[in-house]
Amino acid sequence: MKTLKPTAENFENNTLRSDYGGRGGGIEIDLTPFGIKGEKMTAYQNYLGGGMLGRIDSSNTINRETKIVELELQKQLDAIALELKKYFHSLTNHSDNEWEDCTLEENQKRMCSAY
Repeated sequence: MKTLKPTAENFENNTLRSDYGGRGGGIEIDLTPFGIKGEKMTAYQNYLGGGMLGRIDSSNTINRETKIVELELQKQLDAIALELKKYFHSLTNHSDNEWEDCTLEENQKRMCSAY
């Protein structure tokens, strides 16, 4: 099986579930096509209040269950997570959102949640 690169098109084609809007949400992808068989990754964003979305965070089934991960696998997970955050930002950063001009870098400086 060919291993895919973490791109917007490949995320779109391998999305298991997605629910997002002006009040945050999340996306879950299958990592199998990216060379990590049987595992999943999410990117999610909370609503901070006042029309502002929090930092986009991510998690995956490997780090959630395993405390020690080989360095090469962790680098691969980190690279996929970064690209998934960028992709999710492109989905939530649109014209009907008050904060549409927020860059990913600006967004990532915010808190994850308001409490």
